[in-house]
Amino acid sequence: RQQKWKSSLSTQAKMPPCDFVPEKYESYPYERMQKIREQNIAPSLRTYYKKPLLLHQGHMQWLFDHEGRRYLDLFAGIVTVSVGHCHPKVTMATQKQLARLWHTTNIYMYPAIHEYAEKLTSLFPDPLKVVYLTNSGSEANDLAMFMARLHTRNFDIISLRGGYHGGSPYTLGLTSLTSYKHGVANGFGCTTTMLPDVFRGPWGGSRCRDSPVQTVRKCSCTEGACLAKDQYIEQFKDTLNTSVPKTVAGFIAEPIQGVNGAVQYPRNFLQEAYELIRERGGLCISDEVQTGFGRTGSHFWGFQTHGVVPDIVTLAKGIGNGFPMAAVVTTKEIASSLAQNLHFNTFGGNPLACVVGAAVLDAIEEDGLQKNSEDVGTYMLLELAKLRDKFEIVGDVRGKGLMIGVEMVTDKDSRCPLPPEEINQIWEDCKDMGVLIGRGGLYSQTFRIKPPMCITKRDIDFAVEVFRTALQRHVERAA
Repeated sequence: RQQKWKSSLSTQAKMPPCDFVPEKYESYPYERMQKIREQNIAPSLRTYYKKPLLLHQGHMQWLFDHEGRRYLDLFAGIVTVSVGHCHPKVTMATQKQLARLWHTTNIYMYPAIHEYAEKLTSLFPDPLKVVYLTNSGSEANDLAMFMARLHTRNFDIISLRGGYHGGSPYTLGLTSLTSYKHGVANGFGCTTTMLPDVFRGPWGGSRCRDSPVQTVRKCSCTEGACLAKDQYIEQFKDTLNTSVPKTVAGFIAEPIQGVNGAVQYPRNFLQEAYELIRERGGLCISDEVQTGFGRTGSHFWGFQTHGVVPDIVTLAKGIGNGFPMAAVVTTKEIASSLAQNLHFNTFGGNPLACVVGAAVLDAIEEDGLQKNSEDVGTYMLLELAKLRDKFEIVGDVRGKGLMIGVEMVTDKDSRCPLPPEEINQIWEDCKDMGVLIGRGGLYSQTFRIKPPMCITKRDIDFAVEVFRTALQRHVERAA
């Protein structure tokens, strides 16, 4: 019976054609891979799905498993494959550099780091013109915290609840999701404040956020005056007045929260929060690990959508299209604080990483991927909003560009998270029909849709139809 259902599922949505032919899979059998996973790979590295996928090859927005089955990738290796799997331009540039020079460290000069530093910083407003290259987002945020403390000679850093800023011992203090917390001392000098979530928080409604789709909650805001924003700023002031010293080192926030399920704040919240932090001698850090590189569509950087200029910006994930690299961009003055003593990074900004990074920037521009994120992302948000209006369990659709969250609830009035077993079944059904999506949120109740930015409207039609079918199947199961 289950098999029959699967085949009837797959006939309802036609996967768009793809002329790419994957190579034949020639590695170990699936069962042996599973055994190695159990015996030799750390159990904290968990896999998705009841029967984990064994992926073999990728091409732009598509992934292929060991049996040659094709999937539309709507999660992009956790918002990391920005320009497309194995993008030919990035692949070619990498292969060329592989044969020339891999590594020297920056104790010597080599062309790639200078060319890339100039290219990357040219995309930032003044005075953000100095870059320190690292290998991961956690490392970048770690360094940003360190810089803020060194520069201000203050210690306390504030972050928003629900934020994810890394898993290193230092950044765990900023990360504010229980599932990432371990029972060891962390977070000394880190304070969280209320998340201005206009869907799940105490305040917010249908005019608050910078998205083509607003929450269905009614709000008493008027044109040009957001009462929800004012209330959340009062909470922010309360944190400043009670939980930290009179001077602070800084405040870090993602322009749109990623791991927490594309949570957006009321318009102008960040502007006012930044002012309050600067009044107390602190620096403002924008974590662009997920929102950067054109993903929000209207702007290249997420902070630009809020009309602010941070003091420090952290980058990772999409910066290298899957190559392990990251960066901290700041002012010359702040960067100089780190130069008083030695601070060294062996692999950061190596020739290979810089060539990859430059090729990714070229691909974003040449393929028009920022504009594509805006057009295709807006189209998808509006299509998903139709499903929200049709299904009681779809509580909220939100986001900007190709940074999208769909929050699942038992019903729209209570906003209670849909139970994990029900979410899992919808998620598995989507995978069985050929669509891979992410999960997030405090209760893992939000589907995270953040595909490679090369995705098309035709792909979206397929994905939305698959999602609709999975939701319809859930309704039938519940009945």
